[in-house]
Amino acid sequence: MTRSLIEMLQKNKFSLIVSLPSNDIELARTAIKNGADAIKAHVNLSHRASGNSFGTIEENREFLTQLMEEFDGPIGIVPGDNIEKINPADIQLLEEMGISYFSIYAHDCPTFLLQSKLEKTVAANHTYRLEELKQLDKVGIQAFEASIIKGEEYGTPLNVSDLVTYAAIAETVSVPVIIPTQRKVVPEDLPALYQTGVKAVMTGAVSIGKEKESIGKTIRAFRAAMDDVFGEGAE
Repeated sequence: MTRSLIEMLQKNKFSLIVSLPSNDIELARTAIKNGADAIKAHVNLSHRASGNSFGTIEENREFLTQLMEEFDGPIGIVPGDNIEKINPADIQLLEEMGISYFSIYAHDCPTFLLQSKLEKTVAANHTYRLEELKQLDKVGIQAFEASIIKGEEYGTPLNVSDLVTYAAIAETVSVPVIIPTQRKVVPEDLPALYQTGVKAVMTGAVSIGKEKESIGKTIRAFRAAMDDVFGEGAE
């Protein structure tokens, strides 16, 4: 398994990324055991979907170090929920730890992050235009998280209008597109998502819940659906 998120997205037909609802090593182990291809954790922020707050990198260092030791796939970090919270020293620490990639909203991403050794993933919400997204690769972005669902619609079923929008994004941008489960995406949605041209689904609290049992059960169901449709390993 590669540590590179971008190599994974380019190689696999479809990938399963798990966005942890809390920085808990037992939850991470459950995600890994049940089929996660990549993991995303959080620091320096309050998370809307999970309702959790995440402390500093230093406060999460033990967790991140242990995760790095136990999982050899891509591990990403959301380094903050505000541009003022993100500083070069923290990013250097993540680089030294061996974290694979950062994931952050484009409007919260300071320009110095474009010089980071971390792989560069940004998200955009429903206010962004396709014309703007065409330029992602020109500023050094390597993957795009289509976080386009309005907050008041979190947890509602995936619909065909969403698929049309995702397909338009995948056709427009020149980097791999990741779909976070802001809608309550279920395993049966995966074939339709794949047909849009996106490269991965990122399951989070809306779809997998916050507890170990629900996380394990749901990720296992996603993995089984992916292996059934795309072949074992989705490669």
